[in-house]
Amino acid sequence: MLSITLATFGTMYLVLCVAVFSLQRSLLYPAPQRAQPLSEGGGFSRLPLEGSLYVDLFHLPAPPGAPTVVHFHGNGEQLLTQTGLGTLMHERGLGFLAVEYPGYGASPGSPTEKGLYAAAEAALTWIRAKGVTVQQTVLSGRSLGTGVAVEMARRGHGARVMLVSPYTSIPDIGASAFPFLPVRLLARDWFDTASKAAWVPQPVLIIHGEEDDLIPVAMGRKLGTLFPHAVVETVAGAGHNDVLEDMARVRKHRMASFALGEP
Repeated sequence: MLSITLATFGTMYLVLCVAVFSLQRSLLYPAPQRAQPLSEGGGFSRLPLEGSLYVDLFHLPAPPGAPTVVHFHGNGEQLLTQTGLGTLMHERGLGFLAVEYPGYGASPGSPTEKGLYAAAEAALTWIRAKGVTVQQTVLSGRSLGTGVAVEMARRGHGARVMLVSPYTSIPDIGASAFPFLPVRLLARDWFDTASKAAWVPQPVLIIHGEEDDLIPVAMGRKLGTLFPHAVVETVAGAGHNDVLEDMARVRKHRMASFALGEP
């Protein structure tokens, strides 16, 4: 009887592991969809990728000589939800570029860590062709997008980095949520920010809600000790989805000030 019970539980555990391995990307990338492609104009344009893929861009050019914020959004967002942040940055005298992910919005393809990096690097190459230098580029990410921003910083693409609700790695989040699973063996996309932090010499601003129940604030604080030059600012009473959404837009203005060169 004991052997049968152990075999049953073992089989159930194996099935659960297979299900997690197979379904993890649908959980990591909810990928909000749009029925209609964006019309070009009003700051929107289309960036071709390899093959027949493309991603949409939202770009507000900077005044001459001013920095441009290149922003990578969270996993439950899409490009259209970034226009408010872009407008505020532009009002503060900054340029703004938001990049869609493959498989998000109306962009074809399926999101993967490698695919997000490819879209981000293509967008940075595009902005270079517009005359925006590395020293004029401020990399920005929120939630999932912080892993993209850090990878681009590690590759030398920006002079400053802003991270809203960052994580140490995707397996760390998974292990916290599912401690009974071998998450590190099952993970397909790592976005391992913690291991890259030492290789990011740029000034880094970290903003994290103290009541974040999705990505614990402890991860943001830990990253603050791993980047060579980081400032961590926690927001009392804020969770994961409302950390930038105060009525006075204090934290968004803080980001703009940092992008303009303040400590």
